[in-house]
Amino acid sequence: MRILFIALLMSATTLMADYIRQPIDQKLIDSKIKIIDIRTPSEWKTTGLVKGSIPITFFDEQGNYNTEIFLGQLNKVVKKGEKFALICNSGNRTQVVGNFLGKQQGYNVIDLQGGIQYAIGKKLPLEPYKPKQ
Repeated sequence: MRILFIALLMSATTLMADYIRQPIDQKLIDSKIKIIDIRTPSEWKTTGLVKGSIPITFFDEQGNYNTEIFLGQLNKVVKKGEKFALICNSGNRTQVVGNFLGKQQGYNVIDLQGGIQYAIGKKLPLEPYKPKQ
């Protein structure tokens, strides 16, 4: 009986998870949804961040990643059932990470197509990256 309950709970979590791809716009920014910027610190320094976004690197400068560290940092700012958005430079990394988080980990993810480059082209509000001391 307990195994059946756990199986139902796991399938319900998977059914509640969501993965959406859409471009960023002012309406999304105004909604105050959490935007997680998964780029590297050097990228954040170069372009800045979408105003109000939270920088959490997924891939390092060499393309390596540690999902446990990333998920630990993510879970400090996003609750499992909470909808949030991911942004990178062009949308390639967020497609990979968004699929992983939404389809395999049960998060409610919006993958921001076109990334920061799209946001820059649309003249959306950016702010300089300020590293934590």
